[in-house]
This record gives sequence, C-alpha cells and structure tokens, in this order.
Amino acid sequence: MEIEERQRALTGPGPRERSGRRRSRAARRALICGVGGCAVFGGVMVLLPSGLRPSAPPAPGPVAGAMTAVAAGEPVSLRDLTALAGDREAYLRTHPRDARSWAVLGTAYVEQGRRTATPGYFPKAEQALRTSLATGPTGNLAALQGLAALANSRGDFRKGREWGETARKLAPGQWTTYPLLIDSYRGLGDYKASRKTLEKLQKLHSGPPVMARAAQVYWDRGWREDAVAALSDAATGARTPIERAAWLAEAGRLAWERGDREESLRSYEGALRLDRNEPAALAGRGRALASLGRVSEASRVYQAAFAGRPAPGYALELGELYQARGLDSAARAQYDLVRARVRTETAGGVDDALVLGLFEADHGDAAEAVRGLRAEWKRQPGIGVADALGWALHRAGKNKEALEFAARATDKEHGGGVRSALYVYHRGQIERGLGLTGAARRHLAESLQINPYFSPLLAPLARRTLDTLGEPSTSLPSELEEEPAFPRPEVPGPARTSPAATAPPVSTPSEPAPAGSQEAPAPADSASARSSAGPAAGGR
Repeated sequence: MEIEERQRALTGPGPRERSGRRRSRAARRALICGVGGCAVFGGVMVLLPSGLRPSAPPAPGPVAGAMTAVAAGEPVSLRDLTALAGDREAYLRTHPRDARSWAVLGTAYVEQGRRTATPGYFPKAEQALRTSLATGPTGNLAALQGLAALANSRGDFRKGREWGETARKLAPGQWTTYPLLIDSYRGLGDYKASRKTLEKLQKLHSGPPVMARAAQVYWDRGWREDAVAALSDAATGARTPIERAAWLAEAGRLAWERGDREESLRSYEGALRLDRNEPAALAGRGRALASLGRVSEASRVYQAAFAGRPAPGYALELGELYQARGLDSAARAQYDLVRARVRTETAGGVDDALVLGLFEADHGDAAEAVRGLRAEWKRQPGIGVADALGWALHRAGKNKEALEFAARATDKEHGGGVRSALYVYHRGQIERGLGLTGAARRHLAESLQINPYFSPLLAPLARRTLDTLGEPSTSLPSELEEEPAFPRPEVPGPARTSPAATAPPVSTPSEPAPAGSQEAPAPADSASARSSAGPAAGGR
C-alpha cells in the first residue's frame, strides 16, 4: 500500500469497528496494569547493574540498530536503512496512526536520499514527516528533527534552522537537535551561532558524533590541529564499523584540504576497508589518486563513486580531471551529467545553486551563474556562496564587485577562520584582474601553500600565473630614494677618489609591469630613474 493510501486510513475506524473494540472496564484496567508493570520492570532492568540482570537482551538486529542510530543522528549502512524503511512501511499498513513510526520512516527516507543522492526520497520523507505531525501530539520532537534534517539535506539551511530552533524550544535538553542546528548555521555562514550551539551540545552529551561536529566547528575557526584530533577521537570511539568509516572519510577530507594527499589517501582507504560502498570515501580516494598522478585509477574510482551516489559535484570533479589531461570529449560528457543531475535534484527540492553556479562560471554561462548566485545570496548568504558569486562576477568581467564578495569569503572577520585554497585562489585571480599585482601574487601563492593540489585545472594555472607575475621587485620605492631633506655636512680636507667612483653606473632592471597593471611608472626625474641612466636604461 502506497503512502497516499495509508494516509487515507487516518480518517479513523467506522462505527462497526469502534463497537468491536469496546472492552469492559475491568479488561481495560487489567491491560493498563500489565503495560505499566512491564514499563516499571524495564526501567528497573536498565537501572540494575549488569551483573544483577537475570539475562542479557539479545543483540539488536539491523532494524533495531538502524532505528537507534537514526534517532541519534549516527551513520547507518544503506542496507540497514533499507531494512528499517521496509519494516516501518509494513508496520504502518496496519498501524497508520502511529506518529512515531511515521517520523522514523521519514527520517530513514531523508538519510537514504542523502547517502545515495536520490532526490526522489525527499518528497516521500516530507510526506511521512508531515503525516507524523498531523497524527502525533503537539510536541512531536522526532518529526521536527526529521524536517530539520530534510531541509539541511536539500541545502535549504534557512528552513533547516527554523525547524531546528522549533525543536530546541520544545525540548532544550534533547541533545540530538543541536547537531542539526550546527549544520544549518554552518550552511548559512553563521559561525558564531555554530560555536555557541556546539558549546551547548558538549554540555548535554559526549561521544563520537559530538566529537565529529566539534571537528567541523574547529575547522571553521581555523583550529586545524584541534579538528584533526577531534576526528581522530571520534573514529577511535566509534561503536560500529559504519560509524568509524564515516569519521575516517571526514578525516580524509580534512587531510586533503590541508594538502596532505598521502594521509588523505590512507584515511579514505581505511574508511573503504570498513565500508566499501561509502561514496564520499570513494570520491575522496579518486581525488587523492589524481593528485598523485594515478589518473586511470582515479577515473575508475570516481566512476564507482558516481554510480553509488550520482552527485553533480562528483561528475564536475571528474570532468575537470579529464579536461586537465586534454580529454575534452570525456570532459564534455561529464559536464552534461552535471547539468542532468542538477535538473533531477532540483525537481526533488534540492538546492544546487552553489555547484551549478561554479560550474557555469568556469564551463558555461558566467552571466547566468551571476543571476543564480545573486538569488542564492539573498536566500542564504553563506561563505561558500560569497566565494562562488565573487568568482562568477570575475568571470563576467565585474572585478570590482567581485572583490567585495571574495574578501567576505577569505577575511577572518567574515569567514571565521576558514582556510580554503580555492577561495584564496579565486581572490588572487580577481585581484590580478584589477591590476593589484602584489595582493594577487600573495594570495595565489597562499592558495598553493594551503593545498598545492586543490584542483587539477586551477592549481597548475595558479603556478603559471605566478610565473607570469614574477618575483616582487627588490628596489626601494622612488620616494624613499630621494635626496635627504637636510644636506649632509661637508667633510674638511682634500677630496678622495676611490676606484669605484670612476666606474660607469650599473643598471638593475626592475620587473616589467604585467598587462593590465594599474601601477604608475616612476617619475622621469626620480632618483631611481637617474640611478639607472646607464647603458641599459635606454633599452627598457
């Protein structure tokens, strides 16, 4: 029975069914006493020391384990998620008014959609979660949390924040709401709020999921070593192989961001040994392999990652790898996949404005990228959107406005400490377009310092651009070489002539200004011009 049919069953039983369900007062009293006794017994069993319990409960199966993990926001295998969803679907056929089961089913759909990049799960998830709200009590925390997770998975962080804050007001002491809020605040670029939320979370709970969220917040603040340490602790304390694989994959991403491709590869391969179907670990392994020159192997790994999770970002990365290798036909095929996947995800309510904007800026219509990213900036002005909009404006020839957004993405006062090689590279190229040679040189060099392999296309371009800009001039500015304001006192006695005084002046040519530079040439009568008036001066 489809969800729509099950929802029609929520109108309630007819008169005949209601009459058949009448019980005597004594029967009801006996039933209540029995249920109450079981609840008390269960509570006592939890409180008893393990040695005093008469028998240990059986180990939870896939469904029970997945239900517990989903409720706590912990990683779950796709196989167990599928089992959980099927179990709740079967149960709801005969219990259509069970609000808790609707919430569990909806949250399982959210996680299936997120893990597999299958946006068709998201409308089903929303339907199940709203059914839970309609049939459950007023304070339906599980449904509110599920709706917050759904909005975050769709990239609608503003709506995720609204649902998450509603859940927090309902139950301020329930720790599972706070990771959802951290995701929303980070997506909106509100790093101050994400830090405060982490502090509240750490007071309420501890354990690997909290450590993993702490690592994200630490990374945003620029605390790179603390972030790595927190993720290492999360992986060490993981309770299941799937959970450990998730934290190892995240550790691989952080290692990649700081340019340690060997460590990144080790972390991703460790994750895949525990969960060979983890798409994020597969894509990350492909990224690391490509940076190590193992391009054919990287291509196969990327294709496997896309097969398991057809995210447009994976297709874009593989397309740029092909383009960097001169495989233009293969690159175009991947770029066609990017557009196709964005259309599919948009139909499922996913916000792909960021990946589409960057794609159009680099490989399509820059003006269209600007239009889409301006609208996204109005909806949710995060740091990633600021970077993408600045880059699209640069590609559209609007460098002055582009620099304003690039500065927001890279300055500490706005970014909160985020160090991204891509963001800094974008700023450097924008500054070069404005003729700000010194700033451009500094930021392009910084992008390669953060991660020398951040892009198979753009990292080599950063190196070529730095070669074009050349080394900064070592000569003093002309105003520092002028004659002093007060004449030097004359030394009495006969003038002395050194051998060097009779030698012709030596010219030290300075770096020629690059094309488009706005730096003004030194005045003709400056001291620097006079000092280079030797034989080489006329050839400049």
